[in-house]
Order: sequence, then structure tokens, then C-alpha cells
Amino acid sequence: MPESADPSPATNAPERVFLSPLQETVATTPTDLWNDSCSVDSLTYALEHGATGATTNPTIVGEVLATEKAVWHDRIVDIVSANPVWTEDEVAWKLIEEMAIRGADLLLPVFEREHGVKGRLSIQTSPKLYRDAIRLVEQSLHFAELAPNIQVKIPATRAGIEAVEHVTATGTSINATVCFTVSQALAVAEAVQRGVARFEGSGGDASMMSPVCTIMVGRLDDWLDVVAGRDGLAVTPGVVSWSGLACFKRAYSVYQERGYRTRLLAAAYRHHRHWSELVGGDIVLTIPPKWQRIFNASSIKPAVRIDRPVPGDVVSELARLFPDFRRAYEIDGLQLDEFDQFGPTVRTLRQFLSSYTELTSAVRDVMLPNPDLG
Repeated sequence: MPESADPSPATNAPERVFLSPLQETVATTPTDLWNDSCSVDSLTYALEHGATGATTNPTIVGEVLATEKAVWHDRIVDIVSANPVWTEDEVAWKLIEEMAIRGADLLLPVFEREHGVKGRLSIQTSPKLYRDAIRLVEQSLHFAELAPNIQVKIPATRAGIEAVEHVTATGTSINATVCFTVSQALAVAEAVQRGVARFEGSGGDASMMSPVCTIMVGRLDDWLDVVAGRDGLAVTPGVVSWSGLACFKRAYSVYQERGYRTRLLAAAYRHHRHWSELVGGDIVLTIPPKWQRIFNASSIKPAVRIDRPVPGDVVSELARLFPDFRRAYEIDGLQLDEFDQFGPTVRTLRQFLSSYTELTSAVRDVMLPNPDLG
């Protein structure tokens, strides 16, 4: 062999970078990843895998308090000591706000790098206010002052749609939540359009605003499972698990056609299709920490599937068996006055209210420890 020949591989070849499935999702498509929690550990993991935002709600705050009890117990004691006349509700909201601020701080480098378009932390308004547009607006504007990268969650109820417009008109980015249907998503998008027009009409610069509308895909699935059991329906196995996806894809196609400013966000994960079937859309996927790790450990390769229709026989069966699926799927399936009484809306509001009650109970146990327990 000639002296100049070198059978060994080149030593200066670039090292191959292996991406997790979620990293590949955000690196190769317009789809964004958020962390569906404000806990430091899970948000740190999510950021390492490409996340550019995070969200929270009363249930999530309660979970963070339970998993980080050692961190927050002493902080609750300090808040109570510093505010001797505060109620447990006031202490609980101070706690919620501090968790949000901490999460927003972790996301601030992303916010600055992306010039305000990404890197936000969503904090949810009180579930008790779902009927009161005025107080939803007041609380939203208070939350917007907590950090420069706060995004405010407002329910897609009748009052919430009104609040979305007014809050957007101040230049605040909203995240509409408690939303399950195409008609709710369209009402949110139209309210944002009106709010942005008002803001720009008063001389505001909306270039850094990043409104989103959450469709809780898994919670529509949950509701139809309940209906199937309640009404004794013989549903083909696996069909119900497409219901939220069908509504999301329908709403996404209308958003694209109409050019709405708002982006859709998928939440409430129950299986991998809630991620894999939405890859490629100009959307946000807000994924709970548990599901992020499951998806990243899987062999599922992200591919653009957002425009792949839900099988026609699946949609037909859902529409035939479930009036509530038709109400969720059709563009005009629900009127504004019907938003608050739609099954998934009621179930979700009740859960958020229960979670908030549990949170205040946890605060109460610190303020007034049960003497019966010694």
C-alpha cells in the first residue's frame, strides 16, 4: 500500500447529532413545543428538547406543589407571615403568580432570542370567573404585569370570548383555553382579530403579540367515551380517540384558509397521535412532561401529517353515533350561548374548580395545621 494511503476514517468528519423525536419535530417543521407544566425540572427538560413556551392551570399548580412540597412549604409560611390578614385564596394566588414568574424567568432567554414571538409562560385566570368578562379582563391585565413574557389564559366561554377581545386590544397575548370545538376556536380567532385591530388602531405595535387558541383534544375524546358508556353505544374500538384530532384538523384548515393571526395549540394528551398526527402544522403542541419522555423514548419518526385527513369512515361513525361530535366538528356546531353548557366545557370547568379548591386546602393546611394530626 502506498505510504500516503490512510485506511482509517477521516478524523475531521463532523460528529453526527442525534435528535430526540420532539427535537426533530421542532427542528424540521413549523410546529412548536411547549411544556405543559411550570415545574423547574420538567421545564428544564423540555427546553433541552426544543420547547419554547410553557403553560399552567390550577391542576398543574397543585401537581407542582405536591412534587416540590419542600420548596414551596416554607414559601407559603413566609407569605402568610408577611400578610397577616390575607385569606387562603390570596395566599394561593400569590403562590400561583410566583410559580408563573419563576417559569417565565426560565423562558426569558428564549423570549429575548425570538424577539418576543416565543418564550412565553401562560398563566390561567381563575376558573371561578368563567361567567364574568369584566373580572377576567381585570385579572388578565394584572397577570400581564408580572413579567414581560407572560401570556394570559382565558376560557372560551361566552364571557371569555368577550374578554379575549378586550385583553388583546391592550396588546396582551392571550391563550384561549377550555376549548374543544371548531366553533369555539373560530370565535376565539375572530375576537383576537377584532382586538388586534383595536390595538393597532390606537397606535399599538402588534408585531410581538403571539395569541394562541388551545383545543383540548384529549378531553373531547374523554367526553365521548363517557357518552358511549352512558348511552350504551357500540363504538368501533379506537374510533373515539380520533375525535379531538378530527376537530383540531378541521379548525386548522379553516384557520389557514382565513389567515387568522391566532395559532392553534393542542393540549390534553392521551396517546401519541395527539402529537404525531399534528406534526408539520404552524401550531403549538403543549405536552405534559410524562408524555414528552414517552414520545422521546419511542421509535416514532416525526413526519408531516397535519394535512393528512382523519379516515372518512371514522368521521362518519363519530358523526352518526355522537351528536356532540357533530356539534364539535361543524363550523357552526355551537352558538356562543351554548359554549358554557357543552359537556367537555362543564367537565373541565368543574375539574379546574376542584383543583383550585384542593390548592387552597393545601394552603390552609400550612396556615392552620390540623391539630387532630398532632
